[in-house]
Amino acid sequence: MARGKARGLPVLTGLLGTFVRPYAWQAILVVVLMVSQGAGNLYLPILNADIINTGVVKGDIGYIWRAGGVMLAIGAGVNVLGLVAVYWAARMSVTVGADLRAAVYQRVLAFSARELSRFGIPSLITRTINDVQQVQLFLLMTLAMLVSAVVMIFGSVILAVRENAVLSLVLVGTVPLMLVIIAVALLLLVPLSRSVQAKLDRIAQVLREQVTGVRVIRAFLRTDFEQERFQRANVDLTATGLRVDRIIAVLFPVASGLTSLLIVAVIWLGSRLVSEGSMPIGNLTPFVLYLMQILAYVVVTLLVIILMPRAIASAERIGQVLGAVPAIADPPRAVIPAQVTGTVEFRHAVFVHPGSERPVLHDLTFGFRPGQTSAIIGGTGSGKTTVLNLITRFLDVTDGAVLVSGTDVREQPSEWLRAQTGLVPQTPFLFAGTVASNLRFARSDATDEQLWHALDIAQARDFVASMPGQLYAPIDQGGTNVSGGQRQRLSIARALVRRPRLYLFDDCFSALDPVTDARLREALRAETRDAAVVIVAQRVSTIMNADQIVVLEAGRVVGIGSHRQLLADCVPYQEIVASQLGEGAAA
Repeated sequence: MARGKARGLPVLTGLLGTFVRPYAWQAILVVVLMVSQGAGNLYLPILNADIINTGVVKGDIGYIWRAGGVMLAIGAGVNVLGLVAVYWAARMSVTVGADLRAAVYQRVLAFSARELSRFGIPSLITRTINDVQQVQLFLLMTLAMLVSAVVMIFGSVILAVRENAVLSLVLVGTVPLMLVIIAVALLLLVPLSRSVQAKLDRIAQVLREQVTGVRVIRAFLRTDFEQERFQRANVDLTATGLRVDRIIAVLFPVASGLTSLLIVAVIWLGSRLVSEGSMPIGNLTPFVLYLMQILAYVVVTLLVIILMPRAIASAERIGQVLGAVPAIADPPRAVIPAQVTGTVEFRHAVFVHPGSERPVLHDLTFGFRPGQTSAIIGGTGSGKTTVLNLITRFLDVTDGAVLVSGTDVREQPSEWLRAQTGLVPQTPFLFAGTVASNLRFARSDATDEQLWHALDIAQARDFVASMPGQLYAPIDQGGTNVSGGQRQRLSIARALVRRPRLYLFDDCFSALDPVTDARLREALRAETRDAAVVIVAQRVSTIMNADQIVVLEAGRVVGIGSHRQLLADCVPYQEIVASQLGEGAAA
């Protein structure tokens, strides 16, 4: 399999070798069928020569009928073999493509934020769809056409030499010339094909940004600018594609011209040999047929070779994904805590983004306990969301440790750790489906009563009950058919359905009005009495009643305590309260 920075044809053959191996018997069947078809096609000119030399020259009509019947039978058999071979080749290539897509998909699911940032979402989508299609198409063409072409070319050369060694000398100068032309074309096409795939990524990125941010683009009157940006990416891709097409366009006339010249030369030399009596007239016909087969299948090979640069570039890109080692992976011997308590403890935790000169978080030491509502507050960029990402192990500490239920999160299975956590992200996201299917994303066996209970706590019952279909009302992709506050409440209800021992709310009350916010927090306090609750918030009013408030500033803890305690002795907290509630509230 392609790994690391390997490039070129070995990457493609290695990738195909890995994924074709489970279907080796199908590949062998296709090869056997193609070789049998080629053998039949190679035998037909021999019969044609016998009909001319024995039937036509000697006037043996019976022999003509018998040999003609054999030719018809062989021709029909060859067609049947070809149909069966192409069927199995197509079936196998589609199956290999599905396996390859699944492998890329599974690898991407295991990626941490570092790998997702490295490749980029648009590029990963292109690699999963377009690049896999390029490799799949190359495999199909190789099985359905290239195997047969190789058999026919080598078989025709051998039989052409057998028919007349002198005429075969014409091939000595022509075929190597064609091979040189093909080699030069490949040298030009491979780097251009890599560039085409990279520019497809760019198109996907620009288009994804513009579709996602279409309201922002229109609100700020940037439509013309974005159209120009898309046009630049589109023209860039088109120009590179045209360069590829021009090279391909030159190849076919060159191949066709060489073919025509070669046939003229063979007929001219062959007619002289026939007139001199050194070659039977019947032998000239199969030689010309073999020559035409050689040149025709050289063109077929050229068709497959044209696909090779794109397939090589795609295989390299797929290999980069499959060869990427996730920065966050489960340990060989994962440990599950003996008792799931939901406690969280930071021990001198430090986090630095790869390539960054300064830490995002500095020497964090604090904890969250069950039965306690804790809050994290601070200015933008102070590291609040990063703290939650360390708990759920979307990121790993650079130094120090984060413990959940008394065990370092790096020693626990990631899936198990997250299964014990109810996370409501900063940007709520709903999947296409229904209200119920989104809530059951947290727990697939939840009953309708449990879903309604979660909606009650999240203050979402009223608007869900008013929707056509209620629990089974449709939700568009991303939840675009409900408001921002409704999305947030449904996301909160989804976390509540799981009933974990640890709740993480990442600034998910921001779109709620003060009354709904207060009701929701009051209902949450009763519902999560036995669990540890951590709330990241920008609004002081959301976290004033928390048992413990952690104040962050530039990634450092500058205060820990209750609202009253922090008002008394934490200047940064006093400034936050004063900026939101006024100087009197902070006094």
